[in-house]
Amino acid sequence: MHLHFLGTGTSMGVPVIGCDCPICTSSDPRHHRLRTSALVRSHGLHILIDVGPDFRMQALRANLRRIDAVLLTHAHFDHVAGIDDLRPFCMRQGALPIYGSAQTLADIRQRFAYAFEDTSQGSSRPSLTLHAVDGPFQIGSLTVLPLSIPHGTWTITAYRIGPLGYVTDASAIPPTAIAALRGVQVLVLNALRAEPHPTHLSIAEAGEVAQMIGAPRTFLVHMTHTVDYRANYGLPPGVTFAYDGLEIEI
Repeated sequence: MHLHFLGTGTSMGVPVIGCDCPICTSSDPRHHRLRTSALVRSHGLHILIDVGPDFRMQALRANLRRIDAVLLTHAHFDHVAGIDDLRPFCMRQGALPIYGSAQTLADIRQRFAYAFEDTSQGSSRPSLTLHAVDGPFQIGSLTVLPLSIPHGTWTITAYRIGPLGYVTDASAIPPTAIAALRGVQVLVLNALRAEPHPTHLSIAEAGEVAQMIGAPRTFLVHMTHTVDYRANYGLPPGVTFAYDGLEIEI
């Protein structure tokens, strides 16, 4: 299994517009964070996790030519606003299957209503098939386990795909989800900033969750411009910050 971090930033991305802080003005490309998204390649399949407003740039950077399925964690703008940029893939491949919770898919159907309308006007539009998930499901030979996770007052969907656990925008991880994620080889986990936040894990909280799950490698994503990639923040061994373009084998 191959994991490619297409973006590791929070909803405003990094650099933040108009900000002159040391991270936003850093020459280190690992401090430049597009909105959080990832690509999983396994068993000949290309699975995209979230498709935010930076997706077009991410796809071009990664030379992405094929997508077999899209997993959505939730319908916040920074995780779904790039859905229209799936059009080139739909034109080449046909309808793309989109997986997510029933609520997430209802939001998508409303927000991108034109994609589901029967129109003869000739304008291109993404061709999507929506698949609500509330238990394990198959994408080809891969078994995917969706997990309900609190994100403040929202509920998002995390995913376990064999040896990979992917959790973003969590404010806490329920014991049932921790149990379901134990045994993964790689855990991807959100860590917004050093200070506590009502709807996201802090860096310290993410470190504690990583220790409870016990993956050999944990990569933190969804960081704001206050997070310095080079700092340790007291993280336990095996826990580190991901960065845009990072690719790992699992």
